[in-house]
Amino acid sequence: MTVRRDFQEPARCRSDLVIGREDLFAGARDQLASGGSVLLHGPAGIGKSTVLRALAEEYGATVRTVLRCSATESESHLPFLALADLFGLVLDDVSPRLPVAQRTALESALTGRGESSLQRDGLALRLAVLSALRALAAHGGVLVVADDLQWLDPASAELLGFAARRLEGTPVQLLCAVRTEGQESREYDGHLRSCPPGTLAVRLGPLSRAQVAQLLDHRGHGGLPRSTVREIHRTSGGNPLFALELGRALADSATPPRPGEPLPVPTSLRALVLSRLDMLSVEARRTLLVASAGARPTPALLHAAGRTNAEAECAQAAELGLLATEPDAPAVRFAHPLISAALYAEAPAHERRAAHAALSTAASDPIERARHLALATTGTDPEVAARLAEAAALARDRGAPSVAAHLGLLAARHTPADGTPGPEERRLQAAEDAITAGEIDLARDIAREVLARATVPADRVRAWIIVIDSAGHTMAEVDAVFPQALADAGDDPRLLALVHYQLAWRTLIVEGDFTEAREAAAHAAELAALGDDRRTELLSLAFQAQTETLMGHPEAPRTIQRALREPQDPRVAWHHNGAASARFRWLVMGDQLTEARATVTTLLREVRRRGSVESEVHFLRGLAETELRAGHCGRALELARESLRLARDSGIGETASAMLTSLAEASGGDVDRALALAREAVAHAEEDGDQMYLSRALGALGYAQLVAGDPAGTVRSLRRVRTLELGLGITDPARGRWQGDLAEALVRIGEAAEAQDVIDTSREHALRLGRESVLAVLDRSEALVRAARGDLEAAVAQLTSAQHRLGRLGYGLEEARAAFALARLRDRRRPADGARRWQEPPGAEARNAEHGRAPAPGFGAAKARTSTGSTAYDEATRMFRRCRALPWLRQVDESRTDPGPEPALPAPDALDALAVLAAMERQVAALVMEGATNREIAARLFISVKTVEATLTRVYRKLGIRSRVDIVRLAAARGRAEHGPS
Repeated sequence: MTVRRDFQEPARCRSDLVIGREDLFAGARDQLASGGSVLLHGPAGIGKSTVLRALAEEYGATVRTVLRCSATESESHLPFLALADLFGLVLDDVSPRLPVAQRTALESALTGRGESSLQRDGLALRLAVLSALRALAAHGGVLVVADDLQWLDPASAELLGFAARRLEGTPVQLLCAVRTEGQESREYDGHLRSCPPGTLAVRLGPLSRAQVAQLLDHRGHGGLPRSTVREIHRTSGGNPLFALELGRALADSATPPRPGEPLPVPTSLRALVLSRLDMLSVEARRTLLVASAGARPTPALLHAAGRTNAEAECAQAAELGLLATEPDAPAVRFAHPLISAALYAEAPAHERRAAHAALSTAASDPIERARHLALATTGTDPEVAARLAEAAALARDRGAPSVAAHLGLLAARHTPADGTPGPEERRLQAAEDAITAGEIDLARDIAREVLARATVPADRVRAWIIVIDSAGHTMAEVDAVFPQALADAGDDPRLLALVHYQLAWRTLIVEGDFTEAREAAAHAAELAALGDDRRTELLSLAFQAQTETLMGHPEAPRTIQRALREPQDPRVAWHHNGAASARFRWLVMGDQLTEARATVTTLLREVRRRGSVESEVHFLRGLAETELRAGHCGRALELARESLRLARDSGIGETASAMLTSLAEASGGDVDRALALAREAVAHAEEDGDQMYLSRALGALGYAQLVAGDPAGTVRSLRRVRTLELGLGITDPARGRWQGDLAEALVRIGEAAEAQDVIDTSREHALRLGRESVLAVLDRSEALVRAARGDLEAAVAQLTSAQHRLGRLGYGLEEARAAFALARLRDRRRPADGARRWQEPPGAEARNAEHGRAPAPGFGAAKARTSTGSTAYDEATRMFRRCRALPWLRQVDESRTDPGPEPALPAPDALDALAVLAAMERQVAALVMEGATNREIAARLFISVKTVEATLTRVYRKLGIRSRVDIVRLAAARGRAEHGPS
């Protein structure tokens, strides 16, 4: 396959533009930096020259001399041409340093003066090339850059190979590229043997769909619909050159292909891939056309379609490289998808219809038969339309909604205007199938096409709902749609229910008002029940339940039960906005991780069977979150990354998937990537006006900052979350679980009073809702507050208790974090030899024995360890390793050698804390300092005991403390500051 120079990649390409080759590029760059050589290989148009130029541009700046040659097929017969390219500019410099015989032979070969050939001057020429390279290397490094080695003239190739094999120990490196075909091609073996020993061979393969999209966007074709990009990737086979040519042709075309139609193949690529078709017989070409029209062509299918000599004709095509030869495979497979596309595009319309007509009776699958019948038929035909609609329903049942959508469009195209159902109804069904398949652009285009023609209110409202659905979480962009949809709905409760259900989502996402969203969902459910629309009623109830769950509303369990009552709609039962999904969220927030995992696993299996992309993205996130809560960080990271890949590919749920993947990366992967993903999620949520996910994204950012060792950044991010959730009306701390991280970060920066306020406020809601794991995490954070204030015994007791409770609940990562905090506390407070040892808190020894834990180092005279406290770190290491929490393991390793500064209560808390109290509060606090009981304080101040208790509660909150002992300690610190050391 010859690649014409007029549409090869631009000559200049920086390394940061080598899209999809970053890892390969880094490996090749490291090989060059270590003094080695590199051989790039792969099929035509795969990007070898782009990578080679980028490497040469970057690495060439570090060597003294760069020698270049780039061969072409038309010039490969000219002897010594590549040699002249390499040495022509340096001949005058190296000639004086060569022996006479070698100099004469080299000059003769390069200048053409005199007769010179390998046969006549073989040894002298070989030694001359080797000596010339060594002479250049004597003054600094030399890089030989050779592109398209397969077209090097044989004489130059032989001389270069001779020298390369003898350059060991010399600062001469080769950077070459050669065309090869096939995944395990041996075509480059000869070229590799001609390279220096230890040369790294790098094969460039096809780009992924996401990389093709990135490449098209970079080259100015980023406005293409996602469904079109998917087709470009399929047709190009991931070949970047072919993808760019297809993208350019589509961008230049005034009439883009209709859904289901093949892509137009530009003339340049047709000539490229079809140059060998002229060597086929007419019948063989017709056989290949039938094969190109079929979805999975086999010799048997071709026979059934009337191609009686299919085997011989396919063998002829295989010899010409048009078909792949796979003796053990029954399918007829083209050597490249572009060959099939170009062959089909090249054929006249009547020949294509004839091929489809033959396949409409030969295909065994009813879906394929219907598709071929449609493509063989022109104009409207109710019988063909009915068969296509049946095939679409079958594809939908098989879990192939994308196929159903395209068949539905074909059905609409062949449906008469007065048909029943009509063409608009079939288009709308196709659009809904497209949404299920994740083809959002296609769905939106179909809906707008319907709106341009439809007059029936039900069709128009249905189309408006598709437009709203296709907006996803960017609902602010479709604000103008809602008044039009309400106007079309009129007073029909069934249609109004559809619109009000979407209005509930808008209220939540755009306005961030949970209370109003809950009321809107309840109203939608009432309208749907009135209109006998059970599907919308169930969706509205499920939405109401999810909203109540996040709000911590007491009605949430009852609403979930209402949404789970019979009769159910199977389309809602597995939907990501259905009642089962709401129940899963309730289970996760209620610490029922085992049941939550089983529930979401079942849902994920079902939506995969049905082919629902948005639901699959959603439930992948749900399962990843469940695994993360359970401390299975490695598994959570795999699931989160899979969710993000699918989200990016479909354009659905990217913000949410980036947020969840950030949490997983910070727990078990790459912290830098976690920070980048969290910031991306925050930026997208802010850009979309998505209040609901903005707080979640900021929560992920705060956690990543905490793991990265940036507590000040954590405080900035999570303070915003606190403010946002207060405004949204979210009171359930199990929704985002950021409160413990904020409190811990506040302690680290010396803001213990605020940390205690966060803990107290969150504990109140967690107690009301029974969030046991949240309470345990809050206790872990409160222990850090206590430690910062010097109450070490209470801190250790609280941490030990929190660790035990988190382990019992199955929160492996949180349990490990408690063990780590305990290890750091013990290590920092390890007494010096001869110092008084701490005493283990009462009952701690028994609890440790009960749960198989070693006694705490440094506690108890008989059992105290006076070494480094490594036993506690060993326990944290074991737990984090079990969780595969790599970032946390690195923190443990760092703490073993450098425990870091101890969080301390800031001076104002110790010296001036009492100044913030009101008069009554100061009097109560003063009596507490004297040792008075609550009853004694009540008698002396002439108030009730309950008033004393309430006053003390306010004192604790204002001072950021927990007990009467803390008041005494603050007073003692104030006295020392005033009177100095004794």
